[in-house]
Amino acid sequence: MQYLYGIKPGKGQTLVATFDSEEQLLAYVRWATLGRNPDGSFKFEQGSALSGGFKRWEHSSAMMTADEPLDVVHNPTPSML
Repeated sequence: MQYLYGIKPGKGQTLVATFDSEEQLLAYVRWATLGRNPDGSFKFEQGSALSGGFKRWEHSSAMMTADEPLDVVHNPTPSML
């Protein structure tokens, strides 16, 4: 299992989605990322798991927070919008 975290300025990581493989996660992040801001933060596709004020992302094969994986979308795709 792969865990995708969104990061908001001044706040910690929040689990936003889980994936079966790293390849799926990275493909999703490539789709969801609209661009990079001059400060190094990112702009994400509206409606994606990373929208909603997140400016950065991180991923891991192990849980990094106490967030509940069952509370987030699993293997999201652009067609889920």
